[in-house]
Amino acid sequence: MKQRKASVKRILIALLAAAVLTAVAASGWLASWNNTMTDSLLQRAKVTDGEIVVIGIDQRAIEEFGPMPWNRSVFAEAISYLDADPETAPAAIGIDVLFVGESADPDADAYLAEAAALGENVVVAAAAQFGSGIVGSDDGFILDSVVRGWDAPYDDLADVAAQGQINAVGEIDGVIRRSRLYIDVPEVGRVKSFARVLYEMYCDYRGEEPNPEPETNRDGAYYLSFTAKPGAYYTGVSVLDLIEGTVDPEEFAGKIVLIGPYATGMQDDYPTAIDRTNTMYGVEIQANAIDNFRANFYPKEAPAWIPLAILFAVAVALALLLWDRRVAVAVTIWLGACSVWIGIARILYGAGVVLPVLYVPLAATILFIASVAMNYIRAAREKRFVQNTFGHYVDPAVMKQLLDGGAETLELGGKLYDIAVLFVDIRGFTTMSEALDPPTVVEIINKYLTLTTECIMKNHGTLDKFVGDCTMAFWNAPFPQEDAIWLACRAAMDMVEGSKALGEELQQRFGRSVTFGVGVNFGPAVVGNIGAPQRMDYTAIGDTVNTAARLEANAPGGKILISRVVADALGSRAEVTSLGDTIKLKGKAEGFEILTLDALHE
Repeated sequence: MKQRKASVKRILIALLAAAVLTAVAASGWLASWNNTMTDSLLQRAKVTDGEIVVIGIDQRAIEEFGPMPWNRSVFAEAISYLDADPETAPAAIGIDVLFVGESADPDADAYLAEAAALGENVVVAAAAQFGSGIVGSDDGFILDSVVRGWDAPYDDLADVAAQGQINAVGEIDGVIRRSRLYIDVPEVGRVKSFARVLYEMYCDYRGEEPNPEPETNRDGAYYLSFTAKPGAYYTGVSVLDLIEGTVDPEEFAGKIVLIGPYATGMQDDYPTAIDRTNTMYGVEIQANAIDNFRANFYPKEAPAWIPLAILFAVAVALALLLWDRRVAVAVTIWLGACSVWIGIARILYGAGVVLPVLYVPLAATILFIASVAMNYIRAAREKRFVQNTFGHYVDPAVMKQLLDGGAETLELGGKLYDIAVLFVDIRGFTTMSEALDPPTVVEIINKYLTLTTECIMKNHGTLDKFVGDCTMAFWNAPFPQEDAIWLACRAAMDMVEGSKALGEELQQRFGRSVTFGVGVNFGPAVVGNIGAPQRMDYTAIGDTVNTAARLEANAPGGKILISRVVADALGSRAEVTSLGDTIKLKGKAEGFEILTLDALHE
């Protein structure tokens, strides 16, 4: 029944812990940390195939043409240089720059439109301006971001060049991990992304059918699986190199060429899921999006309830598995759970499913720490229990072994040990107690018990019990002791010697003296917690104990009676006198030899 209650309690605690951890994960408090861990473990850089090339509006070009915006003839010359020979022209040229409205130089505007029309392979950027507003949904009306403005290319350029939107998808932590496939612009319609338009132009050039578009959320966004880290698409070619003609246009034949800001201070670089420490320029994010379309790999985030349900189930299992485990086992379970979950997350990512990586390892870590803490608290309680149980009864060396052994040494039940048992009693105590007042009797008995206890502790024995004026102790349990019989007999001799001084003191104070009778035996006995779960005693029972008690009962005052097995163990270290079988012990057959211990030699 008790074990069943403990099991139910354990299950309830596991369910409660799992519910709390799941609630914390569902609250969104850990979203930023989860995104960081998910990004670092799932987004992996791959080798690019060179089909996408970034030409930078870099620091060299800025030093030559000044800060942006530039005269549009610069871009016209760059496009014209790339498209000069149809045999070496790129499959698509993407200009990641906004050309909104006519500029102050109409000739430059016309030149750019003319250059874009030449190869029919130019895509220019457009961007929406968002605001907040009330929009309709399946659930009624909600507050959502709405398009408030639209920055499109000027009309002449828009007539000859394709256009795609370049709006980034903002995240709470500022990290780019999604891309917009389209934006629905009022009075314009659905505008595809800059990257998608370039990809479809590339497929048209190669005569291939474009891969299907990814599924998106309500805002037209999808999870972007990055192909490369910052710098992977950039070969060091500057737009200035195109103007000066120092690079062979044949290097870009049939490829996707992206021209965009590639210098610090242009406010077009962002931390991304594949590299949060080194920012990536917007033109390279577009390159990653194009490669994402080419790979036809569009991971989707699992519905929120699925990872939460998994987290709850795993947390319950881990709480039960980690309960009352040794540290080494707990570490193995903890590391195993974290490794398996991370492995599953990566495998599923390869299959197109994005799972939150943080929650299960974090739950496992918290439960592991809680398990270690609970075990520490439990061990501390066990030590206190051992100390409270034995602190006043056993030698400090034995106490240390008990503490190292833990509370399992104190479970109800016993084990068979070979022990040395000592009984000691006051001779004439009954007669003396009848003649003295109770306080005096108590004082005398306390002095006697103090003496016997000190002798037992001094010789590393375990004080079993006081029964009236009788003291019982044993050696060699619950842990083996070297020369246990010698220690028991040494304690007996110390008691007899100590009783002389005590007797003289009592004679002077009260006119009464005391002597001790001692019995020592050695043999097998059951030692352990004997009794009931509500009340138990740590004691020794068996014939060896009974024989020691009967030896003490027959010992005259000032004498120590021992058995032959004790005398043989002491050997030449002891002076003994055999009494043969002149003393009959109850329960012992004829021929049981009894000896007096007269002296011990170190």
